[in-house]
Amino acid sequence: MLAHELNAKRDLFFRHDAPTSNHTVAPPIINSSLGINSNSSSKESLSSKEGERMKDMSPKDLDGYVGFANLPNQVYRKAVKRGFEFTLMVVGEAGQGKSTLINSMFLTDIYSNEHPGPSLRIKKTLQVETSKVLLAENGVNLLLTVVDTPGFGDAVDNSHCWQPISDYIEDKYEEYLNAESRVHRTTIPDGRVHCCLYFIAPSGHGLKPLDVEFMKRLHDRVNIIPIIAKADTMTPEECHHFKKTILSEIAQNQIKIYEFPDCDDDEDENRQQKIMKDRVPFAVVGSNTIIDVNGKHVRGRRYPWGVAEVENMEHCDFIALRNMLLRTHMQDLKDVTNSVHYENFRCRKLAGVGSDGKPARLCNKNPLDQLEEEKKEHENKMKRMEQEMEQVFELKVKEKRQKLKDSESDLQKRHEQIRLSLAKQAQELEEMRKAFEKEKSQFEVANKDVEDAFKRMTMDNNSKETVSGSARNTPRLKTKNLTAFLFK
Repeated sequence: MLAHELNAKRDLFFRHDAPTSNHTVAPPIINSSLGINSNSSSKESLSSKEGERMKDMSPKDLDGYVGFANLPNQVYRKAVKRGFEFTLMVVGEAGQGKSTLINSMFLTDIYSNEHPGPSLRIKKTLQVETSKVLLAENGVNLLLTVVDTPGFGDAVDNSHCWQPISDYIEDKYEEYLNAESRVHRTTIPDGRVHCCLYFIAPSGHGLKPLDVEFMKRLHDRVNIIPIIAKADTMTPEECHHFKKTILSEIAQNQIKIYEFPDCDDDEDENRQQKIMKDRVPFAVVGSNTIIDVNGKHVRGRRYPWGVAEVENMEHCDFIALRNMLLRTHMQDLKDVTNSVHYENFRCRKLAGVGSDGKPARLCNKNPLDQLEEEKKEHENKMKRMEQEMEQVFELKVKEKRQKLKDSESDLQKRHEQIRLSLAKQAQELEEMRKAFEKEKSQFEVANKDVEDAFKRMTMDNNSKETVSGSARNTPRLKTKNLTAFLFK
């Protein structure tokens, strides 16, 4: 019964009458030997009957307001408070504008100088790398994870270049399944790839063998949306013909790309979805440059023959792609990933079938043993956290010691500067004192004769003090005249 429901989900998603490709692994049938008894089928049949009976029931109007109509508001507030997660994978050869398109789509620098895009990194082999950024818009937080694959299709031999990408997707499913299977489950981070934007080179000659093989290998593991890169290199007629060629080759090779869900109730939404379906594969142009066109600022690229506007539906499908990916079908991409691709992986895993269709080892563990393993894992995690905290503490101590050493050396430098300044001032004062002493001695030598004459005159005057008053006045007058003459 479970396998039948999974097949129904796959048919609902793919909507394709042709048989699956050789690389597609059908969901295996799970029997009772795997631990699922026959009671599960009876329970599922009862639940399906109850669901059909509820559909046949007509709603009964209430006499007054009860309050459960406010339930959507509660769900909305809880979802906004918790935030949302979305993982977007971009795959394509170097130089096709993947980084520019992502920056243009989210109107911010997802890739910057610190975290350059995949085309700016020198990679000799294919590697899967992730870039996480938290975006906020009108109070709604979105944790965006961009998964890029630098080195894809750039090697001489591109055999199995899709294998690291497939392994990454399978590993994320494995992590989510292990988190769901734990005894103590908390909030499970959703790192599964919800959408894969595959960039096709604008050659005008259809898909290359690498494009066909990549999509055939991954179309049953992830939602693939084909994109024609750098559509401004083709005329509208060439682009339209190229789209038809790509869709024809996709149908010919039985590749399942993401299909838009039907909305039977809303005609306007069906009309909008039909417009978006007609534009698949999306021919896009990416640019982060603002150009002035007739007094209007637009995002685009300027050429000698005109301007290719990014946000103009007549020039490219960028607006249709952004609306589909972010505004209208983001939740549907997550739902399809969870209900189809992840369920297929989970069914294969529980049935003991690997991604290549071969039997895999089953992991039937005792809950007590699993609890013990989780306990050991938690202890190891705590030890790692303790070691990291010790490393951080040692690093901070080293930084503090280095700051103290720097301040000490700074104080020593200032002390040495002040000491040298004081020594210089003392030397200048000593030189000034010596100059003053020298000048004083020179002055004394120059005025020694005058001083001796003055002393003799003073002694003569003292010896004649016994003379009478009339005789005493005359020498005094002469002495005054002589003194005035000497110091004139």
